[in-house]
Amino acid sequence: MKLPNFADLILFESDDYLVVNKPPFLATLDERVGGAPNMLRMARQHYDDIQAAHRLDRDTSGALAFAKHPEAYRHLAMQFENREVKKQYHAVVWGTPRLEHQLVDRHIETTTRGKARLAYKGKEAETYFTTLDTYTRHALVLAEPVTGRMHQIRLHLQYLQAPIVGDGMYGGEDFFLSSLKKKFNLKEGDTEQPFIKRFALHAMRLQFAGLGGEEITVEAPYPKDFRVLVDVLAQNR
Repeated sequence: MKLPNFADLILFESDDYLVVNKPPFLATLDERVGGAPNMLRMARQHYDDIQAAHRLDRDTSGALAFAKHPEAYRHLAMQFENREVKKQYHAVVWGTPRLEHQLVDRHIETTTRGKARLAYKGKEAETYFTTLDTYTRHALVLAEPVTGRMHQIRLHLQYLQAPIVGDGMYGGEDFFLSSLKKKFNLKEGDTEQPFIKRFALHAMRLQFAGLGGEEITVEAPYPKDFRVLVDVLAQNR
């Protein structure tokens, strides 16, 4: 993939913090294998001492916060630890659940090979879910995680029997345009590709306190693939 211009990703910047709109398909930090580009490496080409204050999965797009110096990092890390950071995600899911600030309180433990599962002996994990819109076979859901466990939103939506579109790891099938459009035709010999080539999860909003106690709220617009998916579903109810 062609790397974006880092400056074009910036949503908010102060002397202490930087919040970017992370594109999909870029890891936050170095992955276990290889030296692929990642958000932290890109940020350090511009800011020597910058640190990622949290992580987003490689396929997840949206608001990602960095701290420009150690004091700022400690300040924000404590807010994450104390569950004071407010995070809102949007997900396109299978099914049309009617959720109104519904709490899922199911513990999570990590397993081998970068996967997690619900487990009674795992770590506490809480997420609130609200349905924002419904379509024929899908819904747009707001997720507000209280804790920050690995793959938490994805697992909790699977638990609600509303897995995220494209999330094959946790029960979410790919979405194909032919399932909506009766007159959908492919050229002879072509194979239909999934409409979105990742799981449909976007970190929409991030709210935390700056070093001076001021409230910092940042919203991240949808990337093209997520926006077009929502538009297509809305147009074909």
